[in-house]
Amino acid sequence: MTSRQDNLTPPTTPDEALAIVRSRYAEPTLADGSPAPMQVEEFDIGYLVYAEYPDALDASDEPQPAPPGGSNIIVAKDTGETVTVPNLPTETAIALYRQQRQSPA
Repeated sequence: MTSRQDNLTPPTTPDEALAIVRSRYAEPTLADGSPAPMQVEEFDIGYLVYAEYPDALDASDEPQPAPPGGSNIIVAKDTGETVTVPNLPTETAIALYRQQRQSPA
């Protein structure tokens, strides 16, 4: 996980968390170059912000697995600090963030 701390202002709403992410990181895009829709999942100590990509289909319209890699961003409610976490299922990413916050530096 990596963190970023420029001009920290704690967010009080999902929209504020999304605005923080948009001000600090490049806008993710879809394959056609258009902006990817962004989602925000609020939890007790932060906001998980991630891009939503449509399911990839092969030539016979069968769903294909998502490409590996990527990351999502968590915005801390108490500080406004942003932290990148691996592109994992929501609950797994949040659990990883909690675990890292509890670990001594």
